[in-house]
Amino acid sequence: MITEKTRDFLALAALAFEKGAIKKLVFSRPRSGEVKRVSGRLVEHRGRRLLALEYSLPGDTVSHKNVAESDLDSVLSELAKGYMQINLITTAGEAERRCSKSDKETLMGTEKLRRALLGDGFEAAVEALDNKKNYILSGNEPFLISLGISDKSGRVHDKKQGKFRQINRFLLHVEDVYAALPAEGKLTVYDLCCGKSYLSFAVYHYLTAHKGREVDMLGVDLKRDVILWCKDEAARLGFSGMRFIADDIKALPRDKHPDMVISLHACDVATDIVINSAIELGARVILSTPCCHRYLNDKVSIPDLGFLTRFPHLRNKLCEALTDAIRLARLEAAGYKVSAPELTDPDDTPKNTLIRAVRSDGASPDPKRYDEILRYVLGDGADGY
Repeated sequence: MITEKTRDFLALAALAFEKGAIKKLVFSRPRSGEVKRVSGRLVEHRGRRLLALEYSLPGDTVSHKNVAESDLDSVLSELAKGYMQINLITTAGEAERRCSKSDKETLMGTEKLRRALLGDGFEAAVEALDNKKNYILSGNEPFLISLGISDKSGRVHDKKQGKFRQINRFLLHVEDVYAALPAEGKLTVYDLCCGKSYLSFAVYHYLTAHKGREVDMLGVDLKRDVILWCKDEAARLGFSGMRFIADDIKALPRDKHPDMVISLHACDVATDIVINSAIELGARVILSTPCCHRYLNDKVSIPDLGFLTRFPHLRNKLCEALTDAIRLARLEAAGYKVSAPELTDPDDTPKNTLIRAVRSDGASPDPKRYDEILRYVLGDGADGY
C-alpha cells in the first residue's frame, strides 16, 4: 500500500527525472528480502532518458535494470513498498523519505527541492552512455555470451567487466596496427600460449565480422584439456577458420610466416619464448602482454644501482621494467618498431603493459646495442641469457 506521503515523494523523483536533475536515487533499509540497497542514476541511451538501477545482492554482487519514463511510476512504487528509506539527491538539492519501525513516515527537504526544480539555475545530471566508452564490442556478440563474458541478453556480467574492457582495449590496438597487415588475401594469426583463447575469439571476430577478412587463426598451448575446450567452443560458434593444437610453440614449423602473433599473459620467460618464436616465424605484427617477471630477480647485476636493488620490493619493480625493456630491445634488434603502451586500466589488472611491435622494412637493426644492454643489466651472466 502506497501512502500519500510516499506518492508525493515519488512524484518529486519523477519531476527530477523529467528535469534531468537526478544524481542519485537510493532505496535503503529493506523491510525484507536479499536486496539490501537499490541505487539509481540518470543515463541517456540512443536518445532515450533512463533511470539506471543497481541492485546490491549478497556476496558483493549486483544486478542492473534500466527503467524508461513510461515505467517509472510502477517500478518506483513497487520499490518504495519494500524500503524504509529513500534518498533523492539532485543537482538542485536533496530530499528524504523515512519510515520509523512503527511505520510513521517523515519527509525532509521535499518542498524546498520542489521549488528549486520548478525554477532555473541547476545543472543537468544525465550521463550520456552513447559516447561514454569507445568500445568495438557491445557485449551482445555470440562469442562473448558463449565464453561467459555476457548473459543471454548481451549484458556483461559484473565480474567480467574488467575482462570485457581488456578485450576491447586489445582490439583497439589491433585496429591501430591493422594497416601493417596485408591489405588483401587470407590473414594468418597465431595466438601463442593461448590458454582459454579469449583474445583468439575476439580477434577472429573482429577481423572477420568488422573487417570482412578471411582468417586462419591458430591457437597453441601445452595444456591439452584447454585446447580441447577451445576446439569445441570454436565449433559451437561456427568459427571455421580457427584451429588449435596442443604443442610446444618452439616446435612450430618455421616455414609459414604469420601476419600477426598475439599472446596474453604468457608467464615469465614464456613471453620471451613467444617473442623469439614470433621473430623466427617472421611475423609482421607482434602484440604480447607479459605476465610475471621472475627471471631477472636473482640475476640482475648493476653495481651502480645497488642502493635500490638491496630492497626486495623495489628490486622486483625494477626487474619488471628492465625485463620488458630488454624484450623491446630484442625486437628492435630484429628490425621491429616498438612501443609499450598500457593495455587497460591498472585497476583491472596489474599486468598492464602491452609489447607492440611492427616489422619495419626500412629499419636498421643493431644487434650490438642489444648485447650491450644485456651486459649492462646482467654483467657476466649475459652470455647465458
